Amino acid sequence: MLTRIREAGHVAVGLNQTTKAIEQSTAVELFIAHDADTRLTSRVALLADKHHVPITWVETMRELGIACGIEVGAATAAIVVR
Repeated sequence: MLTRIREAGHVAVGLNQTTKAIEQSTAVELFIAHDADTRLTSRVALLADKHHVPITWVETMRELGIACGIEVGAATAAIVVR
């Protein structure tokens, strides 16, 4: 599951970047960490639903951050096309 994000050419990481990618219709898959604050992630999840972007749930923010190649946890990330 996380191999898709590791191998993706372009990735948006974090709530702001993933929200922007969904709004600009460049996000093709959204990843959300289960342990992220739902008050923050629920908005981006609803937006992804509205724009028909599939959501993949990841166990932890740390796991998602590592998959994205960053040293800190990430609440959300998205594979984007340019």
